Amino acid sequence: MKKKDIKILLVDDEPDILEIVGVNLSAEGYNVITAANGVEAIKKAKKYLPHLIILDVMMPEMDGIEACERIRDISELKNTIITFFTARGEDYSMVAGYDAGADDYITKPIKPKVLVSKVKGLLRRLKETEETAEDSVVTIGNLIINREEYKIEMNGIEMILPRKEFELLSLLCSKPGKVFKREEILDKVWGNEVVVGGRTIDVHIRKLREKIGEDMFKTVKGIGYKFIG
Repeated sequence: MKKKDIKILLVDDEPDILEIVGVNLSAEGYNVITAANGVEAIKKAKKYLPHLIILDVMMPEMDGIEACERIRDISELKNTIITFFTARGEDYSMVAGYDAGADDYITKPIKPKVLVSKVKGLLRRLKETEETAEDSVVTIGNLIINREEYKIEMNGIEMILPRKEFELLSLLCSKPGKVFKREEILDKVWGNEVVVGGRTIDVHIRKLREKIGEDMFKTVKGIGYKFIG
């Protein structure tokens, strides 16, 4: 996919940020769409179906957390990458963001070149995932993982997971019983160009346990996680 065909929705209530970040991403050749609040973001996400959404948390009318949750309910946007972009770095805000379905979390202030690098890393992961998703259907007992359609079926019930939850589940299920080290999970699911903390994995595992089953995932203290099915 050419850069001009990659659509990025940039959402922030500060005009200066929209202008500066938008100019830098446009200069890289990306097709940039902007929105000033969560309500506008949802409308434009439905209209343009962006590949990446950079979403501020604190905004008028509707904050980024609620906007993210609503966007994740739109089936056409199930493969869209969502990263929060905010000055708030408290743990509770980050956890709320991941719970809402975000893939990453970028903290302001950030140099434009660094932001562009992070965007490239996120989009590279999207490309790699799309390339490896072809004819990939994994069946483990009552769990069916369709990597091409980004959906799973558990005990006959179909569900769509947030992108990173799906990728984490897909990785662990690729070799049931194998202990995946935390470093390996971060590298294969988030990519080594995207800076996230170890707590990110814990949050996503907790959500998978709630949806798939508490006993399906085993924590290997100090090392990582494995899927035991």
